[in-house]
Amino acid sequence: MTLNIRFAPSPTGYLHEGHLLSALYVWAMAKLKNYPVHLRIEDHDQSRARNEYIDAIYEDLEWFGFEWDSKSKQSNRHEIYEQALYKLEKQHLIYGCDCSRKSLSLENPSSSDGEIIYQRHCLNKDLKITPPNTTRLIVESSPVQWNDLRLGPFTENPAVQCGDFALRDRLGQWTYQFAVCVDDIEENIGMIVRGEDLRSSTARQIFLMSLLGKKPPPHYFHHSLLYDPLTGLKLSKRQHSQSLRAEKMKGLSREVLLGQICFKLHLIEKEVPMTLNESIFLFSKQIEGYLQ
Repeated sequence: MTLNIRFAPSPTGYLHEGHLLSALYVWAMAKLKNYPVHLRIEDHDQSRARNEYIDAIYEDLEWFGFEWDSKSKQSNRHEIYEQALYKLEKQHLIYGCDCSRKSLSLENPSSSDGEIIYQRHCLNKDLKITPPNTTRLIVESSPVQWNDLRLGPFTENPAVQCGDFALRDRLGQWTYQFAVCVDDIEENIGMIVRGEDLRSSTARQIFLMSLLGKKPPPHYFHHSLLYDPLTGLKLSKRQHSQSLRAEKMKGLSREVLLGQICFKLHLIEKEVPMTLNESIFLFSKQIEGYLQ
């Protein structure tokens, strides 16, 4: 069976420079390793996802010239997630949790980056695993060893990092951690290329995928991020980063935008327009340096 690589934006806003950066890394790795590209729309959060953003993702990627071999949308995959959850239920690995947002923050410790480490307050309450309860995974303490193709080897313990994390929230929505693991298995993803801000999710995702029967895990490459020069924060929709289509409406060409990305990554010495193929070639050369 052919292994795939995926580009997986969430339609909670318009694509910005950070998405373009990640897309270039994905398509460059696909070219290097001869992986088909799978475009996944991660609209598991139905409270924030919008159809207009989904349409814009396709339009913006096509405007730059990106092509993909297959595509999916998480909102169409409810039955697949239900089947995966049932598989864990049969192994007695999940339980219901009625902790409120307030109690979660007050009654559990947090990691250095602010993530709550759940302390199993509801493990023995015998609560239903259906809404309005949260569904949690039992995470036994065990080190997970994995290797990042750019950052090197890691040994991490999900029980220490986050504790028993949620698979489905109180509203019945699938969580990011659960949906992407099921998708990566079902869509036969062999290489995961994403920003280093998601590196801390890797050990728990490897742990969950192993419970669902995925061994060995995919290969991982967590790329560097772009930061706002004024705030020092990573470019993101939450920080209201300028969208690519807003730049387009201002009259900037795709070649100019690609040249800006390549310059910011120090792949070219001065800011000049670049074609998509030229940009992917430069990103490929950088990736090759990590793979040697």
